[in-house]
Amino acid sequence: MRYLHLTIGILCLTLFTTVTIAKEKQAVHQQMDPQAMMDMYKKLATPGEPHKLFTSLAGSWTTKTKEWMEPGKPPVETTGSAEMKMLLDGRFLYQEYTGQMMGQPFSGIGIDGYDNLRKKYFTAWMDSMGTSIFMMEGTASADGKAITLEGKHPEPGGGYMTHRAIWKIIDSNNQTFDMYGAHHGGKEMKMMEIVYTRKP
Repeated sequence: MRYLHLTIGILCLTLFTTVTIAKEKQAVHQQMDPQAMMDMYKKLATPGEPHKLFTSLAGSWTTKTKEWMEPGKPPVETTGSAEMKMLLDGRFLYQEYTGQMMGQPFSGIGIDGYDNLRKKYFTAWMDSMGTSIFMMEGTASADGKAITLEGKHPEPGGGYMTHRAIWKIIDSNNQTFDMYGAHHGGKEMKMMEIVYTRKP
């Protein structure tokens, strides 16, 4: 009987706490003036400095890629090209990439952005070597020119491969993208390096 009383007491306390928190959150939402809310949404939807930096990358690029298939082995080197443009009135950077991967013709599409609300950079990538959309997100250096992104994807046979990418925007004519990965929580290794140079 004592345990029954204790259980009922805990349930009542939990219910009271939940209701109290819900009322507090509701009060916060009710206190916000509709116009103030609209102003906040408008501010969050307005492109800022990160988006202006992305805008400076619009145009045509040549690429030099190095891929490391195994640790200690020399990388495979290929060349390619990329077309970049801004979407939705300067809110997202869109990339179309063509080149080679593992000795095969390769094409990919990427969308990069900065979420004003979450204060996070993100990238979505899809290409001709898969049927999924690969997502990463992260933060940048104070000047916004060195962006570190992290993500993971499931591997055949189970488990996940984790990724870490460092995207450096050197200036409006030069950028680099380095990708690191680790299988099933193993040791991280450098997998890829892309050097972008703006076409004349």
